[in-house]
Amino acid sequence: MSAQAIIEKLQMLPHPEGGYYQETYRAAQIITTEKGVRNLSTAIHYLLEDADKSHFHRIQSDELWLFHQGQALEIVLIQHGQLVTIALGNDLERGEVPQAVVPAHTWFGARIKGGQGFALVSCTVAPGFDYQDFELAERETLTREFPQLRAVIEQFTRGN
Repeated sequence: MSAQAIIEKLQMLPHPEGGYYQETYRAAQIITTEKGVRNLSTAIHYLLEDADKSHFHRIQSDELWLFHQGQALEIVLIQHGQLVTIALGNDLERGEVPQAVVPAHTWFGARIKGGQGFALVSCTVAPGFDYQDFELAERETLTREFPQLRAVIEQFTRGN
């Protein structure tokens, strides 16, 4: 299937961080966190195509990424002032992994490895995703915090 066919079949919508998504699960169980009441867990399908990116953002919960089909993704994280890249895909011999965890409060983004094709993944969040817990990075602010990562920050943020 083409990326456009998958987007239509799964009724995906544009995501504010880039790419397309469709929420597939929101637990009925509710918990109370320091940020307020949240669903216990949520899940989405997420698709990136060609030069699309998931721009740097962070959330207040751990996020588990699971690869389904297409090209491998590079998940790019800023951890302890260092850039960490995870190859999410099915080619284990090339160092790709079929699932990866992005820790809570971590700046991260993603792109198609090689910049061509598409990747369909799922993302689960626990405690569940809430837009109140979502922060899209501002280029100038992130560059002030991590000046040594200026080049990658420019790649994974929109101009302010």
